[in-house]
Amino acid sequence: MSTATTPAPRKMPRPRADAVRNRERIVTAAQEMFVEDGPHVPLDDIARRAGVGNATVYRNFPDRDALVREVVCSVMDRTAEAAELALAETGDAFAALEHFVHTSADERISALCPMISSTFDRFHPDLEASRERLEQLVEEVMSRARAAGQLRPDVGVGDLMIAVAQLSRPPAGTDCLHNDRFVHRHLQLFLDGLRAPARSALPGEAVTIGELRKG
Repeated sequence: MSTATTPAPRKMPRPRADAVRNRERIVTAAQEMFVEDGPHVPLDDIARRAGVGNATVYRNFPDRDALVREVVCSVMDRTAEAAELALAETGDAFAALEHFVHTSADERISALCPMISSTFDRFHPDLEASRERLEQLVEEVMSRARAAGQLRPDVGVGDLMIAVAQLSRPPAGTDCLHNDRFVHRHLQLFLDGLRAPARSALPGEAVTIGELRKG
């Protein structure tokens, strides 16, 4: 009696190196133009800056929401990587937190936040995965500084993320690049206010990520 054999799963072809590079160029160009001009910049303009044809953009991203999602995920993923580097630092825990905050600001998070509008799928699995990874890592960075007695105990991850978003960049299309020279100066003033021991009591309670999502 013969036994049936299970066919081996088909291997998905790996994307060609030039296809990967094109996709990366599109995402980079999109992020730059979203920051400069807002989320409604024509996709044809993004294609021109990326140095690819219009068909290449639409082959990678069937609609604007797909491209916006990829840009936001890529920003959150790079910010998470900055948090991982901060956790890998073995020196001063608060200095690691400071380094993370300044690096995060350079990703221009606040200019991208308005792009997640009411018509955007904020609960897409890719966004949820990137968001949860980032939130967990930021909590770890803050917890380490708090355990070292360097971070005041009455601030939460939400407090930090709101401040970074508000201080790092004005909304897209409002001459945000011109104001870059102020960003790290103002962020450092904010960071000095996070140091323990606290010089004053904060009104209200620490902001959690859950409260931010209720927005």
